[in-house]
Amino acid sequence: MALEAKNVNVSVYVGMRYWYPFTEEAIEQIKLDRIKKLVVLPLYPQFSISTTGSSIRVLQHIFSYISGKMCICRDYLFLSSSLGTNDKVMIFFSAHGVPVSYVEDAGDPYKDQMEECVYLIMQELKSRGIGNDHTLAYQSRVGPVQWLKPYTDEVLVELGQKGVKSLLAVPISFVSEHIETLEEIDMEYKHLALESGIENWGRVPALGCTSSFITDLADAVVEALPSAKALSASREAAEETNYEPVRYLVELFFCSILAFVLLLLRPKVVFAFRNHLL
Repeated sequence: MALEAKNVNVSVYVGMRYWYPFTEEAIEQIKLDRIKKLVVLPLYPQFSISTTGSSIRVLQHIFSYISGKMCICRDYLFLSSSLGTNDKVMIFFSAHGVPVSYVEDAGDPYKDQMEECVYLIMQELKSRGIGNDHTLAYQSRVGPVQWLKPYTDEVLVELGQKGVKSLLAVPISFVSEHIETLEEIDMEYKHLALESGIENWGRVPALGCTSSFITDLADAVVEALPSAKALSASREAAEETNYEPVRYLVELFFCSILAFVLLLLRPKVVFAFRNHLL
């Protein structure tokens, strides 16, 4: 709708890494629709080789995201009565973690971008008179390898032990609500926080379909459209074959028959066949 409002007539496809519709399904539909130019709009707020990097290897612009998050944090602090005195609330940024090896061995900029993102949000808040203490931790680790620290669950326990009573959780690396916000943060981490001595808990919602955020995403697409490149001729030819596999097999079958008939009609073949009969 935001693109339509800007009089941009484009086809829109949705692809997700770990749920339907999968990225592979979206790509197949793009092929079937004979799309020649493509603008990819990643919904990962920060770059990582395991997120945007593994999908398209491009770095997206994060400033509209920062502005949107700042506004939601500010509004929540001022409007929420469950957190107590505003200036006593600890702002707790929780980001999705990645293995340390991504950063140290592969040069993944995710950690640096995450820290810069938090810094810029806090700078925006300070410019509006909000100077609350804040911290950043990483959640959702799996497996035996070491992930980025500090871990969200460990930090929550430490904050409770230090006497922090009011906490505002900010899901800094998620643009929409899902299991890692609705269950992991809202249920598991909230329970752990209250159990650790934190008395007041609030959570900033993901940006989701916030109008300003959607408008900024639409602007990003419009800006990127002129740079969309046509697929190479060889790739188009290869994909052309994939569009109609049945037609391709039928054509291959009849071409084989035709080649065989032509072979039989060659003079030498006809002469040899006649001599064999005689």
